[in-house]
Amino acid sequence: MKILLVGEYSRLHNSLKEGLQKLGNDVTILGFKDGFKDFSVDFPLEKKWDSGFRKKIKLALLILTGFDISSYLTYRQFWKKRNKFKEYDFVQLINENSFFCDYTHEKKILKYLFKHNRKVFLLSAGDDYMYVNYNFEHPENPSIVQPYLAGKIADKDFSNVLKYRTKPFEKLHQYIYENVQGVIATDLDYHIPLQNHPMYLGLIPSPMNLDKLTISEIEITDKIVIFHGINRESYFKKGNDFFEKALEIIKDKYGNKIEILTAENVAYEQYINMYDKANIVLDQLYGHDQGSNGLEAMAKGKAVFTNASDVFEKQYNLVEKVAINGLPDVDYLVKELSFLIDNPNEIIALGKRARNFIEREHDYVRIASNFLALWQKANA
Repeated sequence: MKILLVGEYSRLHNSLKEGLQKLGNDVTILGFKDGFKDFSVDFPLEKKWDSGFRKKIKLALLILTGFDISSYLTYRQFWKKRNKFKEYDFVQLINENSFFCDYTHEKKILKYLFKHNRKVFLLSAGDDYMYVNYNFEHPENPSIVQPYLAGKIADKDFSNVLKYRTKPFEKLHQYIYENVQGVIATDLDYHIPLQNHPMYLGLIPSPMNLDKLTISEIEITDKIVIFHGINRESYFKKGNDFFEKALEIIKDKYGNKIEILTAENVAYEQYINMYDKANIVLDQLYGHDQGSNGLEAMAKGKAVFTNASDVFEKQYNLVEKVAINGLPDVDYLVKELSFLIDNPNEIIALGKRARNFIEREHDYVRIASNFLALWQKANA
């Protein structure tokens, strides 16, 4: 099969590509490299006029005329190579705004993809119309909307989420749903808002390439090593403020018994290797299910603080924890960290259960096979 994967978040489409290739398919990725993470993309797009003096000109032009030059330049990049993006058996969009364009230019690109390819599918793997609106309507549900409603994130810093509550992106959402063969969620946080929607095809967990994520046997020596990765753009969305406060208390409590490693805004390849010697990894709060970073740390046999709610445990019929469910509560985080530091054998046991879970539920070749089966079955 000839397959085009559009967009990249946290290596999701790269892992899926590798699984699909193992099954003998011809796979191409088109999109941005996910910012500083710098993921591999076959046909990379570049966000232009998005920093420095040119960004100021762009914003002035947008205010005066409504014309978004960054969107136009992305469209131009696509259009110049448009013949490379047709006659695929399956196309999968990673998001409702995979090209980060305004409504007009995003729709032009999508119209070409819909017209010139056999089947197009949409992933719900990040912020989109259904996910964002559901969480504003259900503020009790753990999500990135909670720190925004708590006043921690300014509107301008939450614009990439808030845009899905505007009329143009509601129209874009409707246009996409009218033209795709179906929508697939990659974890429970995106599954919950889509339940019972006629376009929803179901949940397929994110693929993890276990050939590249070899388990590193955790050695508990004289110090427990805790790793905390920070992306400043999503600092409050991930709950890093709670993690940092908890770590201050843990440092005072345990002193030389622990070592804390912190990484901030580093490229993916550097990031994934930085926590190899860690025993505990702090990933994220606000959700039910793990994101890619949490899954990768679990695959490496780490004890991970991430989203692992009772909804997640029920979904996978778990009788033992495979991760620590992160909550936006400093006292709770301190308690859970203290338990692991005081009981290092549980770090090892938790890491082994985490790896076994990833092997069972997220193996990239089996997940790729599930995607293929669903794509082939849809509207057959």
